[in-house]
Amino acid sequence: MSRIRDLQKNLFGGTTSNARQFGMIFTLVAIILFFQIRTDGLTLTSSNLIALTQQYAYISILSIGMLMVIVAGHIDLSVGSVAAFTGIVVAKAVTEHHVPWLLGIVLGLAVGALIGAWQGFWVAYIGVPAFIVTLAGMLLFRGGNQYIGNADTVPVPEGFREIGAGYLPEVGPDTGYNNLTLLLGALACVAVAVREFRARKVRQQMEGAEPAPLWVSLLRVALMVGVIVFATLRFAGGRVGTSFPISGIILAVLVIAYSFYTRNTAGGRHIYAVGGNSRAAELSGVKLRRVNFLVMLNMGILSALAGMIFVARSAASGPQDGLNWELDAIAAVFIGGAAVSGGLGTIGGAIVGGLVMAVLNNGLQLTGTGSDMVQIIKGLFLLGAVALDVYNKKQGRFSIIGSLMRPFRRDTPADPVALAEASREQEKTSAAR
Repeated sequence: MSRIRDLQKNLFGGTTSNARQFGMIFTLVAIILFFQIRTDGLTLTSSNLIALTQQYAYISILSIGMLMVIVAGHIDLSVGSVAAFTGIVVAKAVTEHHVPWLLGIVLGLAVGALIGAWQGFWVAYIGVPAFIVTLAGMLLFRGGNQYIGNADTVPVPEGFREIGAGYLPEVGPDTGYNNLTLLLGALACVAVAVREFRARKVRQQMEGAEPAPLWVSLLRVALMVGVIVFATLRFAGGRVGTSFPISGIILAVLVIAYSFYTRNTAGGRHIYAVGGNSRAAELSGVKLRRVNFLVMLNMGILSALAGMIFVARSAASGPQDGLNWELDAIAAVFIGGAAVSGGLGTIGGAIVGGLVMAVLNNGLQLTGTGSDMVQIIKGLFLLGAVALDVYNKKQGRFSIIGSLMRPFRRDTPADPVALAEASREQEKTSAAR
């Protein structure tokens, strides 16, 4: 037993509880394997993985913004309507008013920023709860979509469609694979190895900290590289003309950028501090109104981007775009580990939560499950995951959802979650005195 505990400690770091922090990732793997067997291998085919990435990239983009909104202690019910409104505005501009599609994308982001600023103003400076502001926004911008589009579909030009339905182009010699996708996979493998050994070097330099044995680092890298190589060959080996989707590239860039921002910048730490204890954060010098305004502004921009990617993939904007997107994004964030009360959550956790919902939805469709049962099963899965997490927390046992709070978070004093928890403990101590 001691050897098993030592292995867990070395592989996952620190204690056995840290080893359990990848519980949701294991759940995702289990769901994939289950549907891989049930569908006779269809789940992990090149065509299905490519389609899965394109179909759910916009939901994952929304979940990034929603994570920051929820961490700050708010909720946004308008993201689907904002996405639909932006989609119809851009489609009208590029189709009927002959705006170049690149300028159309800039226009869409500007529209999203204006909407986010409008809602952020009411939340941050007027003090209206975000739930009410975004509920009004959901009605307002859904109506705006139908008014501008006259309840009709509006097509978009070929160039614009690339951001939602495009792939990495074919370049270089004929290898039987898409060479750019292979290059992207190779870069990802190098990045994984560099990150692991940099972290090992940092731990060696920390006073009193001993790194795990070298074989543990090598095993970690081997496991992650194996997954990346498998996925790379699947994406690169699809039918001619298909490869890793452009929408997937956009999502990957956003995940890297926002993960860095939330973990390594003062602005990111302020969001966690506000969500953990807004009063303590304000007393510490955090500009509360500014933080609340910026998270709503950011949500508007990402909603606009998600809407344009969906319209580009669908080749047209329609009155039914964006329906229930906010529910999918919120579900992804909570399954990925965010706390309802705010202050806790990671970008990586939100993406994993989104993947769980996406694979579950895709697998049920591949097995021929009706759309009614798909919604029922997804709802029960979400409710069951959260209920089990709450129960385990009350019992003092391992929490599946709580396990994703620290998968990619550094255990340093600058950890925003640690700061939020420390603020809460300090406030309790002061009250007791």
